[in-house]
Amino acid sequence: MRYRSTRALRSGTPDVSFDDAMLAGLAPDGGLYWPTSIAPLPLGWESLPSPAALAQAVLPPYMGEAAAVAGGLDFAWPVTRLADDVFVLELFHGPTAAFKDVGARSLARAMDAALARRGERVTVLTATSGDTGSAVADAFAGLERVRVAVLYPSGGVSPVQEAQLTAARPGVRTFAVAGTFDDCQRLVKAAFSDAELAGVRLSSANSINVGRLLPQLLYYLWGTARAWEALGRREPLEVVVPSGNLGNLTAGLLAAEAGLSVAGFLAAHNRNDYFPRHLAGAAAAYAFSGSVRTPSNAMDVGAPSNFERLYEAFGDDLRHRVSALRVDDVATLERMRITYERHRALVCPHTAVGLEALARYRGSERAADGHAAAAPALVLATAHPAKFPESVFEATGVHAPVPATLERFTRMPRRVEGLVADPAALRAALLAWPD
Repeated sequence: MRYRSTRALRSGTPDVSFDDAMLAGLAPDGGLYWPTSIAPLPLGWESLPSPAALAQAVLPPYMGEAAAVAGGLDFAWPVTRLADDVFVLELFHGPTAAFKDVGARSLARAMDAALARRGERVTVLTATSGDTGSAVADAFAGLERVRVAVLYPSGGVSPVQEAQLTAARPGVRTFAVAGTFDDCQRLVKAAFSDAELAGVRLSSANSINVGRLLPQLLYYLWGTARAWEALGRREPLEVVVPSGNLGNLTAGLLAAEAGLSVAGFLAAHNRNDYFPRHLAGAAAAYAFSGSVRTPSNAMDVGAPSNFERLYEAFGDDLRHRVSALRVDDVATLERMRITYERHRALVCPHTAVGLEALARYRGSERAADGHAAAAPALVLATAHPAKFPESVFEATGVHAPVPATLERFTRMPRRVEGLVADPAALRAALLAWPD
């Protein structure tokens, strides 16, 4: 499989191998890598017994040997039935209790193997709006050939997320940026094109890196197969994706292109609603706006990086592939309350945005067609509710039980550095990092 920059038609950037695309992170023209073709799903994927087995069957056409990736997928992805026709795929049972563990652990292992083959080292630079940074830091910590710099918006993450981000780890530096997630993302992109950093080999570990994005298609397959087992039949599902930087949605569309039959995708956004506005025709392509803070902070993205992949791959046809809705803060907390009262299930604010968007989508379908939406739904639950104790208690009056994966961070020493939102400040910090 070869990989092409989203800007190749304009820049002439050549196609590259998977290892080159993964280790570069961004293409030299500033674009994002995307496979030049989509490999069809293998026969019998629905019956494979574990996420690791799925990885070894589905990923080799994209990245070659997938054993290293499979070795990182050693935690459960349970599907629970919230209602007769609503299933929740719990992606928060990994080491940092968020769905980002899937991509981060996969990428760390694939990158470490590629660097070992080449005898090279790399500095991973990543911006986070909440969960990516801790997953990346945890996945890469201590690897001999990789060091990691994580940037997060100071005051823009939950206390639990901040404890995870600032936990001292070997080979990891964490920077609290005086600004928003968009500022963090801007600093990262500026660093990749900074001539003064040419001697520092940089790579990325958020969803701009195709090596992190590809393994995420696996849980769409896993969740669908488990829902089919519970239903006792196979039929296309409406897949609901809490969305921010749009990497999660991009992986879902990739799974559909590979052959996963879906009734549709519903991108559920908080008040950072560029994508719903774009699909509705109210915002032009790339006419991004600044981000605002919400209870679902990992989705507080005003300029989603993966929009470039989606738009360059699908263009205006996106409107036929994806529906998108905006959910405000009050409705998010109210859906958390309703979910607990009706189903005795605690959900994080991000998952609540997905559940509320589904309820509204089905309501609009009922109003338009005179009946409820026919397709069963699979909602991605992206983070453990205990990562957001204040919001959970405000909405439900209940303290979410803290899993051992999160409790361990309360015992770890902290290490964090302040950083102004200026490319020169990040440049100086990276150049001063001893080998």
